[in-house]
Amino acid sequence: MNTKDIFDILPISITAIIEKLKDLNNLQEIRLKVNKPLIIYSGNKENILDYIITKENLNTILQRISGYSIYAFEEEIKQGYLTIKGGHRVGICGTCVIENYKVKTIKSIGSLNIRISREVIGCSNKVMQYFFDKEKLVNTIIISPPKCGKTTLIRDISRNLSDGFRLSDKNFRGMKVCVIDERSEIGSCYNGIPQMNIGIRTDILDNCMKSEGIMMAIRSMAPDVIICDELGTLKDVESVLMAMNSGVKLITTIHGYGIEDLEKRAVFKEILENKVFERAIILNSREGAGTIEQVYNLNNKEKLWRR
Repeated sequence: MNTKDIFDILPISITAIIEKLKDLNNLQEIRLKVNKPLIIYSGNKENILDYIITKENLNTILQRISGYSIYAFEEEIKQGYLTIKGGHRVGICGTCVIENYKVKTIKSIGSLNIRISREVIGCSNKVMQYFFDKEKLVNTIIISPPKCGKTTLIRDISRNLSDGFRLSDKNFRGMKVCVIDERSEIGSCYNGIPQMNIGIRTDILDNCMKSEGIMMAIRSMAPDVIICDELGTLKDVESVLMAMNSGVKLITTIHGYGIEDLEKRAVFKEILENKVFERAIILNSREGAGTIEQVYNLNNKEKLWRR
């Protein structure tokens, strides 16, 4: 893993400590809270270090992230995070300034969480066959609990569909893909440019609400398929239905533990009953993030594959 983009924003004193850690290639999070010890998560292990974070440490990081003009990033800050070069995300906590019942910005910042972004090229290769029925792409939903690798998987799916791929003895041509990246996690854009490989034919609407972005993509980009993460609201579902009526295919993720879990939630019950999606892929973390547990044909509830 290339840590240069992360070390570039950290004070030298903190960089020196992290460089001495073992398992640096599996670095996941760097948590910094004023007057509290530095905490590192690496390889799913927590390391509480003998270094107390100061307000000056946080100020240094924020100045480097923003190019010494933090006010120029108010739009991003009010979302609770900033994305830095390399696609890494810096979560921000502090005092929220409220205006018209919405967060205008965050001031008096007291803690940061640097989440390390990494891509796993090829992680979707084994599952690509289930997105097709008789060589035609079908609407697919990926169901996963938190931290089970759904965003990493859907990012690689975008790459495969966009670039084209080989399945058994057949080559699948690349498709026009549009990614609606509401939380800037799929493409991990920095200055509008994806830092992750999401494919040569992929356009991306970064930091855009799904309910708006799906229709924007249909009107302006003429995609073959739209990819988005974490379907959750009634507006999201309504936008999905409109996309289906436009003939655009859709691949998305939903937080959940299986089909039965979604059937209990009113927002998703309708799309299941109306068979909006034809495939469902269930993830868990039994054998690490991104473990594929089951693949369903939602039209006849047949299990196409099971671990």
